[in-house]
Amino acid sequence: HATFYGPLAPPNTTFIATQGATDKKTSSFRIVATGVILGLDKTIDVVKKLKLTGTPYKIFKNTAFLKGMFSSILEVSKFEGAMIKTVSGIRGQVKRALSAPPGAFRASFEDKIQISDIVFLRCWVSVDIPKFYTPVINLLTSDKTWSGMRTVAELRREKGETIPIKQDSLYKDIERQTKVFKPLRVSKSLQKNLPFKTKPKVENKRKKQLYVNKRAVVSEPGERRLTTLMQQLLTAQKESDKKKWEKKNKEKEKYNAEQAKINAKRGEKAKERRKLFYQKNAKKDQAALD
Repeated sequence: HATFYGPLAPPNTTFIATQGATDKKTSSFRIVATGVILGLDKTIDVVKKLKLTGTPYKIFKNTAFLKGMFSSILEVSKFEGAMIKTVSGIRGQVKRALSAPPGAFRASFEDKIQISDIVFLRCWVSVDIPKFYTPVINLLTSDKTWSGMRTVAELRREKGETIPIKQDSLYKDIERQTKVFKPLRVSKSLQKNLPFKTKPKVENKRKKQLYVNKRAVVSEPGERRLTTLMQQLLTAQKESDKKKWEKKNKEKEKYNAEQAKINAKRGEKAKERRKLFYQKNAKKDQAALD
């Protein structure tokens, strides 16, 4: 759907839109859109989505002071009572404007927010439609002296001007510092009262190795022979299992190939039977008609 300002026309009237007004210099044109007029409404309000963001600079229990979302007290007063939300999903509401800094306000939330949270407000902004149209009534005359208004792009192209770039509209790389959370520390008095299954069981890292970890294990000759024999048996068992799986896979592939041939023959015979059946029925139907 699109809204534009133009002459009066009844609903269901078709229209066509081109990229620019045709004149003597234009050898070709491109159709931009085709459509149908749905209705006429003088009081229609065209709006677009807008997302405002701000950051907290002072946090209390369930309230916080935010800045960066508005630029003046007047803007804050227009959005009093509006719903806001943090990136983590905590909902809130705009309460009152603050005297300083400009645009700061007090907001209440469902839960306590963090200083690193980003708060955003989803709202709508009205868009003004240019109220201008020029009906062309002499385009089909013999002289054809009419020429349409040049677009801004055509004027810039003729004058050799570039499109002005707004620095505020350019995308910027957002660099956010990774938040490092402090480790959870449970006091010793609380650990004593906890049940055994919830007590921390991680031992502190020792600076010196124990004697058990440093000592070398020397096996007896009989133990070494036994370990070697067990490793050989396990290796032989793995090789035997591998050969069995390979043989089983080959037999399965062979069986699948034979079944595919059998199914193909069955399909051909079924096709022939269907063909004969339809031929007989066709002959019977023809005899009944004769």
